[in-house]
Amino acid sequence: MRLLPALLLCVLLPAQAAVYSYVDKDGNRVYTDQPPKGVKATKVPVTTTNNLNQQGQPSRKLSPTPSTPPVQTPKAAPFRYQMLRILVPEPDATVIDQEGQLIVSLVSEPELQPGHSYRLLLDDKEAGAGRSPVFPLGGLDRGTHQLVAEILAADGTVLERTPAQPFHLRRPSLEQKRRAHPCIQGDWGKRPECPLDMKPPEAKKSWLPFL
Repeated sequence: MRLLPALLLCVLLPAQAAVYSYVDKDGNRVYTDQPPKGVKATKVPVTTTNNLNQQGQPSRKLSPTPSTPPVQTPKAAPFRYQMLRILVPEPDATVIDQEGQLIVSLVSEPELQPGHSYRLLLDDKEAGAGRSPVFPLGGLDRGTHQLVAEILAADGTVLERTPAQPFHLRRPSLEQKRRAHPCIQGDWGKRPECPLDMKPPEAKKSWLPFL
């Protein structure tokens, strides 16, 4: 019990105050911040922070020091292409094909990089994708269509895109083709517009010139 006041004094001292310890004449261990003169006292290291201030009230908790946010490495800028163009067909070109077929060819500068791919859009719908710059199309309807070419990164990001480029498709009928290019003797059964069932009967040879 005699040591209790000294221990309470030690607890209530500010964290900055020094604490000393000595043995009095009765052999008791005493703790104080002001040892008596002529007494050999030892400074006691304080390793904990008091929870009570000098008035006996709970001390104010200090906010934890905010941790330094991790350094974020800036993302590399995406690769940029200098040029992407639809080479075939040319802008506003008229394509004539009975079956509605068309070969679309693209060109880029620089050439396609590893992990990238081309994508072709026909009338706002995907018509093909891959690393080849050549796209065969078939079954196209007559009329005007729009082509758009894109270059995609591996994650699907569009790196380059062409403006919409129109072309016009004409699918002439067989009758129109026969009129433009009449069938001759060797065409029957060989050209689609010259079927054998439409071949006119051959004129019978006359023997009159030999009589």
